[in-house]
Amino acid sequence: MDRGGGNIETGGLRRVVKLVALLNLAYFGVEFAVALRIGSVSLFADSVDFLEDASVNILILIALGWSARNRARLGVALALILLVPGIATLWTAWTKFEVPSAPAPVALTLTGLGALAINLSCALMLARYRQHSGSLTRAAFLSARNDALANLAIVSAGLITAILWRSPWPDLIVGLVIGAMNIDAAREVWTAAREEHRAIG
Repeated sequence: MDRGGGNIETGGLRRVVKLVALLNLAYFGVEFAVALRIGSVSLFADSVDFLEDASVNILILIALGWSARNRARLGVALALILLVPGIATLWTAWTKFEVPSAPAPVALTLTGLGALAINLSCALMLARYRQHSGSLTRAAFLSARNDALANLAIVSAGLITAILWRSPWPDLIVGLVIGAMNIDAAREVWTAAREEHRAIG
């Protein structure tokens, strides 16, 4: 019975991970296009993060049938992948300093709201499985959760730019915060993967 229940749970996880990957990949295209159009650092950082999340979930889908040792090794690789959006954000922010201009606040806010809806949906779907398969699904859950928080910050930056302060700084600050959140998520996944390695022996 336990084995059958585990197979059912794994099947449910596969369906959820596949859907999450598709949603992330689709919204990456939307957010990346808007980011380029309005010159937003925070949207660029978040779009790269959507692409990274799609990659993470595709890797998880492939690795679900692997042994615990191999899943732990992949967890270490995923921790490194989580660093990519942070590095991309720093580079984009640096180029923005050279030509400072405020992004279009309405487009920034609406795109951030769309991203928030996607990430909240993904986080809710993954929450049930965040302890399943160790660091792999933990990586996916942390990414979706952190992205939802980042999207709230993007919406706030858009509102501040529209109402209070027509400046590139709210967008820049949020973009850098998103990068820092990804670095912290990478640290958490790395720690979980190392613990799995030690537990396996």
